[in-house]
Amino acid sequence: MATTSPESAAAAGETNDPIHIRRLELSDHERGFVALLSQLSTCPDLTASEFATRFAELAAQGDDHVILVAEDTSAPERRILATGCLFVERKFLRGGGKAGHVEDVVVDAAARGWGLGLRIVRRLVEIARDAGCYKVILDCTPELRAYYAKCGFVEKGVQMAVYF
Repeated sequence: MATTSPESAAAAGETNDPIHIRRLELSDHERGFVALLSQLSTCPDLTASEFATRFAELAAQGDDHVILVAEDTSAPERRILATGCLFVERKFLRGGGKAGHVEDVVVDAAARGWGLGLRIVRRLVEIARDAGCYKVILDCTPELRAYYAKCGFVEKGVQMAVYF
């Protein structure tokens, strides 16, 4: 068994990193994507048909809705170990500018501490920058302030919500 995490190996310059960060694919339903989301919030399982319908709806938004996953390519079932989403909001403000919203970041409990969340968030921020967003924002619990500061975010404002 390896003595370093996949992130440590990648940082050391090794090219055999078994973790591949890529966009969500339809086949990720079988790779545990929905179960992973349930570690973040209430997320009942979806049938393959329900997943395919939602996947198609989100894919139709193109680069305005990007879901990334971290896939363990060394595992036979190619498990999804982490995910995060970027929604690009098109605005009238700032001359028709765009704002990026990072959502639904979660790392499988067994893979926490490997830096996968950091990799996902940084990649989402890069995508937002490349899309011309003037800012990227996210909401988090107070316990995660330091984590997202490590990802380059600064605390600003107060979150308010209405849930139904």
